[in-house]
Amino acid sequence: MSQTVERALRIIELFAQRPHSLGEIAADLGVHRSTALRLVQTLERGGFARPVDGRYTVGFRMVAIAQHAVEQLDLHPVAHPHLLRLGDRYGHTVHLAQMVEDEIVYVTKVEGRGALRMRSRVGQPVDPHTSGVGKAILAHLEESTRERILARLRYPRHTETSITDPAAFRTELARIAERGWAEDDGEFEDFVACVAVPVRDARGRVAGAVSLTALRAATPLERLRDLLPELTETCAAISRDLGWTGGSPATGPSGQHRP
Repeated sequence: MSQTVERALRIIELFAQRPHSLGEIAADLGVHRSTALRLVQTLERGGFARPVDGRYTVGFRMVAIAQHAVEQLDLHPVAHPHLLRLGDRYGHTVHLAQMVEDEIVYVTKVEGRGALRMRSRVGQPVDPHTSGVGKAILAHLEESTRERILARLRYPRHTETSITDPAAFRTELARIAERGWAEDDGEFEDFVACVAVPVRDARGRVAGAVSLTALRAATPLERLRDLLPELTETCAAISRDLGWTGGSPATGPSGQHRP
């Protein structure tokens, strides 16, 4: 790589950390101030740098390019290799769901090992009140968006464990937001259980959720909960690939995971 290009990229990296003075830039690059000034001026003319109170920081063109790049990241291709590894490791069915307008939809499904196939399919909307991914997403949405969805939500009973009371469901969402993960204890299909963790985008907003799903007779919910650290780390890796640099996706900036 051209030395000039390498130096320009290093300057942009410095700006991403915090504003730097010309002297700090020159010292970091190991060059004379005049050389650093020429580089910064070139970046400034291109919109990649701008002066602020005697220092230099990221230019608005760089901000716009970065934002455009983030918006081009699609959750499915970013998450898919992580989901394959997770499914291969444990043999359970792995689901990825995300918001599509005001519905929560399965966008990826990695089938578990075994002859029995679950009814879920890619493109299918989920019932938020009876699915781990639905609860995980709803619990971590912005309040206005969550309230809009809850206002339209119906609570059909699919099994004996389905939550059908709106107040009880709000209590459950508050509990999920506090601990960072959701579960489905046979609430949609009485022979199935799952645990789910949210995924965050570059801005820290919930981008979707990933679940591990298994037959209750083979893997009870208690055993699925034992896999939460691995599931949480998978979601953290997906979130990092989406640009999230904060805490665990299951907890947000605080980084405090409470199983």
